[in-house]
Amino acid sequence: MKPITALLLAAGILSPSFILAATPAPTVKTQKAGAPAAAVKVTSVEGITEYKLANGLRVLLFPDASKPTLTTNIVYLVGSRHENYGETGMAHLLEHLLFKPSANFGVKKGTKTPVEILNSTGAQFNGTTWYDRTNYYATFPANDDNLRQMLAMEADRMVNAAIDQNDLWNPKTSKGEMTVVRNEFEMGESDPIGVTSERIQAVAYDWHNYGKSTIGARSDIEQVNIPRLRAFYHKYYQPDNAVLMVAGRFDEAKVLKQINDLFGKIPKPSRVIDPTYTAEPVQDGERAVTVRRSGGTQFVGAGYHVAPSGHPDAVAIEVLGHVLTDAPSGRLHKALVETKLASKIEYNSVSNLEPGYNLFGALVPLDGKLDAAQDAMLKVLEDLKSQPVTEAEVARVKQQLNKQIELATSNTARLTIALTESLAAGDWRLFFLQRDQLDKVTAAQVQAAAEKYLKSSNRTLGRFIPTDAPDRTTVPAYADVAPQLAGYTGRAVVAQGEAFDPSPDNIEARTQRFTLPNGLKGALLPKKTKGNTVSVVLKLHFGSADSLAGKSGVGSYTANLLARGTDKLSRQEVKDKFDQLGMQVSITGGAEGITAALSGKRDNLPAAMDLLAQVLQKPALSETEFLELQRERVGRAEQELPEPMPLASNAFVRLLDATPPEHVRHVKTLPEQLAVWKSVTVADVKAFHAGYYGAADAGFAAVGDFDAAALKAQVTSLYGNWKAAQPYVRIADTVKPVSGEKVSLETPDKANSVLFAIQPLTLKDDAPQYPALLMANHMLGGGALRSRLADRIRQKEGLSYGVGSQLSVPARDPAGFWMAYAISAPQNTVKVEAALREEIAKVLAEGFTEAELVEAKKGWLQSEEVERTQDGPLARTLATYLEDGRTMAYDKDLEAKVAALTLAQVNQGLREYLKSDAVSVVTAGDFAKVAKESGAAAATAK
Repeated sequence: MKPITALLLAAGILSPSFILAATPAPTVKTQKAGAPAAAVKVTSVEGITEYKLANGLRVLLFPDASKPTLTTNIVYLVGSRHENYGETGMAHLLEHLLFKPSANFGVKKGTKTPVEILNSTGAQFNGTTWYDRTNYYATFPANDDNLRQMLAMEADRMVNAAIDQNDLWNPKTSKGEMTVVRNEFEMGESDPIGVTSERIQAVAYDWHNYGKSTIGARSDIEQVNIPRLRAFYHKYYQPDNAVLMVAGRFDEAKVLKQINDLFGKIPKPSRVIDPTYTAEPVQDGERAVTVRRSGGTQFVGAGYHVAPSGHPDAVAIEVLGHVLTDAPSGRLHKALVETKLASKIEYNSVSNLEPGYNLFGALVPLDGKLDAAQDAMLKVLEDLKSQPVTEAEVARVKQQLNKQIELATSNTARLTIALTESLAAGDWRLFFLQRDQLDKVTAAQVQAAAEKYLKSSNRTLGRFIPTDAPDRTTVPAYADVAPQLAGYTGRAVVAQGEAFDPSPDNIEARTQRFTLPNGLKGALLPKKTKGNTVSVVLKLHFGSADSLAGKSGVGSYTANLLARGTDKLSRQEVKDKFDQLGMQVSITGGAEGITAALSGKRDNLPAAMDLLAQVLQKPALSETEFLELQRERVGRAEQELPEPMPLASNAFVRLLDATPPEHVRHVKTLPEQLAVWKSVTVADVKAFHAGYYGAADAGFAAVGDFDAAALKAQVTSLYGNWKAAQPYVRIADTVKPVSGEKVSLETPDKANSVLFAIQPLTLKDDAPQYPALLMANHMLGGGALRSRLADRIRQKEGLSYGVGSQLSVPARDPAGFWMAYAISAPQNTVKVEAALREEIAKVLAEGFTEAELVEAKKGWLQSEEVERTQDGPLARTLATYLEDGRTMAYDKDLEAKVAALTLAQVNQGLREYLKSDAVSVVTAGDFAKVAKESGAAAATAK
């Protein structure tokens, strides 16, 4: 039921003990006899039309002229479920290798690689692997050249990817993508709660591959056999096992012909993919597992086998999950979080083609009672017979899920990606069918699902207890969705928007600005959008450096309590009202100010604005909600104490912190932050809201479908007279001129390490050298997968899954910084630092090349264009510019300066500001273990 399943998988690092064949991969010949047969229309639902080519490729096209972008998403119906013994992680390895050169993209002399193509178009792209599918998607500016390149690249790497031994692992150089994937594995191994969840699922399954993590076993990652990997690729990466989606601004007939010309030439394979047939036996009793690792909080989880995602039970199962876990209405939240037995409830509902698995969990404070939390959780989950699900609970969940679905269907790019999971579950139309089923689901159906699946004999906790009279669950097998979809046509097509030009000139010409007497500034950009959607942003600014001293903690608590009830509405009532209005709401911030954002439909904006004003101006700030939030904050802080990433991040920002201890921006150590979270009281929060909240000097922006005059009048009515007792005085940005420091932090029993390299920059983003530094950073470490640092440390050395750099330069004060980052195995941290320093020294000595600069300009300029097509981020930009005194002329000027840059200017700009000996380095990892193992190895060698 979820529009898209988000997944972050991980892998590890050791020297491989294998030698693999390095024979080249054959290039697949295309058909030569005549033009391909015309594509055949299969079905159409709500503006999405499915076609099928003669070679079996399925094509989904959904034109949308409202945004000047295109999204391609190719889904291969293969995932970790299809892997055999010794092949775990193979589907995911292939995902990585498909970003390497293919026959006509990188292998052929003078051609660009897939990563170069994706970066040159300014695309937002990724590839993901899950149990039943692998997909590759990209969103980029809509033009014929971009689409032609993207389709040609996907057609080529469908059958002509090199799958080269040296790309995977070069035995001579001991480098390759294998170690990158292994580092991804290590990243996951550093998360004890994630590992515990994996162990629960592994114990729950005896035979089926759903019991194995998609990342694979470390040994399989390290010893993968290249001929077997190529065989896997040639078996599953074929047109008859793929679905290509194209969405956005395009001519349907033209693009369908283009797809047929490119993909139709690929022969239909003669091989037959046999369906997987391993069936998990009925679970015959409670199971349990205990994981003992370093960590800052306790966790208890209970998992249950459930029907496949395409089964009629699936909708009721999803609703049941939300009834149990949503905050604050969920039964588990009330039974554990509100009673202080747990700090947070976790829920994992996975989309699967075959019988799946649902996992419920609770985070328990380090000093909490784990047994009591477990007992309370199981009582809620497995005693629903005595406390049946109510119609009110079901109605609330339906309202919430319908809001999410409606927002997805109004965003073509988002919907394109969301359909990936429906395809994997059996058919893309399940997205719409199950939306309709959701409208009809009843409390009785949800109750039936609870009694069918949430029983002790179907549960895995980590313990095994023999049972004389087991009550077993027979999970439905493969779901035949064809009868359910017979005659299905879906609903009416979502209302279309205008063909909007996202250029800075057009945005500026269409934007209306105003200023209220109390100092609130507004920027309104009305336009027709698909689904009549609108996004608004309100930025409030509080206090001064003097008045906010020592108030960072209370300011953060106050911001996070705003949506938890008003003087007239409970937390649940506030949540329900926003859901009824179909509005997505977020409120973030701290002591210096908050940012509130709304996104939803035009017709519901006035009511949502009224509700937001009530939330901001008259929050309940109740002691019950405060104490619940405090337990959550304390639990999270305790969880972060032993972890490499939070420790290294904290140390890096502390290096740059130029403020005194009581300053609102002073960066405390993690233990000091924990003490702050524990010390704040609800009385402090109420006093802070009374003294600092108001709309003087605020910024408001709206982008999308709305009545500009009416919205301005409503903003004036709601916020025109709201002033804070404490006046707002902007706090200037500062940075400490740290140079050449080295900080090393020990994190015992952690498989991953973190490195940050930092250098302060006394620079504003309107400085003459800023455009040159922007491009220099883009080429050094800012490009997605393609940069000097990524090429060296990830692509060539295979040391890191995540490596790059960032340039952070403020608009109003010369207090910026440059930083680079990398994760790796602790034993590789020294190598990562050495490689990073070598690349910095090399680029300072030799400079970048003209070809690099051309590609960087093109990629950066197109990514800026893509960013302006997104209404929410654009509204945030306009609101921020109100505070900075800027218009879109700044973007136009910056882009013109970037376009006009010469190579000499870029190289000189980098040399002027980045100094090798001034770079400070922070590392965090289990380096003591590395030293101990190195010492033991040296002693053995002697």
